[in-house]
Amino acid sequence: MPIFRVLVLIICALQLMVAGVARAEGEKIVEVRITGNHRIESAAILNVISTKAGDTMRDDKIDADIRAIYKLGQFQDIKAEVEDTGKGTVLVYAVQEKPVVRDIKFEGNKELSNDKLKDALEFRQNSILSTKDLAKSVAKMKKLYGDEGYYLAEIDPVVEKRTPTDLAITFKVTEGKKILIRTIHFDGNKAFSDRQLRKVMETKEKWFLSWLTGAGTYKEEVLKNDALLIADHYMNNGYINVKVGEPVVKLTEAKDALEAFIGITEGEQYRVGDVDFKGDLLEPVSELRKKIKDEPGQIFSRSVLRGDIAALTDVYADKGYAFVNVNPLTKADNTKLTIDLTFDMEKGELVSIERINVAGNPKTRDKVVRRELRITEGDLYSATGIKRSKQNLMNTGYFEEANLATAKGSASNKLNVNVDVKEKPTGSFSIGGGYSSLDGVIGQGSVQQSNFLGLGLKANVSGSLGGKSQTYSLGLTDPYFLDTKWTLGADVYRTQRDYSDYTRRLTGGDIKGGYPINDFVGTFFMYKYEIKDIYNPQQAYLDFNVTDPDNYPLGVTTTSSIMASITHNNTDYRLDPSTGFINSLTAEFAGLGGNNKFARYTLENTWFHPIYKKLIFSTKLAMGYVQKVGGRKVPIDEKFYLGGIFSLRGYKARTVSPVNPLLVVDHGTMSPSDQKVYLGGNKEFYGNTEFTFPILSDVGVKGVAFFDYGNAIDDSYSKMFSSLLMSYGGGIRWASPLGPLRLEYGIPVNPRHDLDSPSGRLEFSIGSLF
Repeated sequence: MPIFRVLVLIICALQLMVAGVARAEGEKIVEVRITGNHRIESAAILNVISTKAGDTMRDDKIDADIRAIYKLGQFQDIKAEVEDTGKGTVLVYAVQEKPVVRDIKFEGNKELSNDKLKDALEFRQNSILSTKDLAKSVAKMKKLYGDEGYYLAEIDPVVEKRTPTDLAITFKVTEGKKILIRTIHFDGNKAFSDRQLRKVMETKEKWFLSWLTGAGTYKEEVLKNDALLIADHYMNNGYINVKVGEPVVKLTEAKDALEAFIGITEGEQYRVGDVDFKGDLLEPVSELRKKIKDEPGQIFSRSVLRGDIAALTDVYADKGYAFVNVNPLTKADNTKLTIDLTFDMEKGELVSIERINVAGNPKTRDKVVRRELRITEGDLYSATGIKRSKQNLMNTGYFEEANLATAKGSASNKLNVNVDVKEKPTGSFSIGGGYSSLDGVIGQGSVQQSNFLGLGLKANVSGSLGGKSQTYSLGLTDPYFLDTKWTLGADVYRTQRDYSDYTRRLTGGDIKGGYPINDFVGTFFMYKYEIKDIYNPQQAYLDFNVTDPDNYPLGVTTTSSIMASITHNNTDYRLDPSTGFINSLTAEFAGLGGNNKFARYTLENTWFHPIYKKLIFSTKLAMGYVQKVGGRKVPIDEKFYLGGIFSLRGYKARTVSPVNPLLVVDHGTMSPSDQKVYLGGNKEFYGNTEFTFPILSDVGVKGVAFFDYGNAIDDSYSKMFSSLLMSYGGGIRWASPLGPLRLEYGIPVNPRHDLDSPSGRLEFSIGSLF
């Protein structure tokens, strides 16, 4: 009964209110007034309503006014009231403003910062709160926790009403334990094992290094995309009718891990049947077949088909047919389990490049960008030219991004090319330090600009001071001297390094130049003049110098030499290659004046190849030979020395070379002492085989596993390949803010008993600031 009385009272009140307005229907309004507003000015509200002083009271206009005020989005309740005054009828709109969030707090969050949680909110401080935005905010924060592995995180929003229009919200977070995916189950897979399918997926099962790699973290979008990756894997292996169900994730009964379940219906495996071409054929069918990888009898692959379409498109686009349409017509034979392919070629019309527009380069001159392009205004369109232009721009090192996009020109057969680059800092002023296993602690300072004045000039002033070495240099290089393809530069430098048996100081300078034969092959020439001083000999070296000063020289000499090299480089990205070759042949002749005379030849080959995703295989082979000229001995410091992080890891730097031990008399018998002189070899051969893989991609941390082999020998000691030293190991590499860091551990396969530790050697290098 009490509830019934309350309802009656509410209905009566509404009737009285309506009746109050209704009684005023048709009366003249002397004033329109707004009450209850605090943040919103009355003038702003009056501006959106149509009823004005002097109007006649009408219910339909009042209803329209209330709707207009609601549309402002600032009010949660609006009432129309009529007041009878001595002046006449006053229409009052009584509003109640929506509450505003004045304070936002988080409690209980440790894994995610306040700032990260605030970024997930659908509202901000001093904004109006809605229950819809609050619910969406909680859902987004829970997703953030789920993406970090805190699948059971709970977030409870507590809303405190401080005043009728001011709110404070506290999000109380219960993070719980980190819950990772323990197992990924598959059902219905026969062609591929569970392990093979897991390799395809980005989502991984947890393991003991999950804290470092993030493996096992459940991300809904990533796992859904994994289902597409699995389907694509089947499609690329002939299973054209495969169906992969949406992944299902369940919490274990112990609530300590997740399990993912993916259902698969494989279907039958299909092979390629007949392959044919039709339509506008610019080349004979026999030539077009050479451009594609699909062949009759091989397992059908959707990725191979996509590659063939791209290859055929480029064939036509390189001839100026920018709008070529390659339509692959497929016909499946469910009896023979084959798919016939017919490439229907529609060439379109010839297209030329009308204009090339460059943007995004406030610092770099237009000509620096344009000289890297392999397309020209007025020429026919070229797909390969577009791709090569982008690669060239990225290889300069001046840009974070370089994008080339086509736009419609003045006619249907003309295209404009928009080159949009994003510059990156190319200059640095650095003062700092580092450490290397060869030089010990190093203090460094440098000023370098690889895009000086925006002209692409490379300028540097640098110096380093280490426990065993000092280096100072000044240089300037123009890669396009006088806007030609010639490179011209010069350097002056002074270096000093303490070796185990003597100290060497060099003061010198060089003039260098080069000319590219094409985008992949270039030449390089350099003349240098050096003043060399070998001093501070250790006792063993000094003893040998007394009897054989030609092979063990001391004092000041000069070297005047010319060097020439030719290099072939077709890697995809020269700053961090993942595919392609680098081949170089170098010859140096010293004897154009000066005291020192010799000829040196080196040959290097490096190959990069992606094995799987970002797992990169690389192998380097290097050979060198140095010979005397004019009857003069080859200077001891110009010979070959191996060992250390840059050649044979696991062996001490500069110790892989012929050694001349000091002989001492012990009880009337000549025997070698512990003191040695490293003579250097006139021949060297070494190789590095590496597998690199990302560990923390976001911060540029990579892992590496390696196998090294080689030796530096002399004609009088052994033959080239009869005494190779070998080592293996692993490490990490990091593109740190201070420069590249390498931490690698090498274990010698055949250690030398008096020099190498069988357990291995840690190599560490950091501090290259430029």
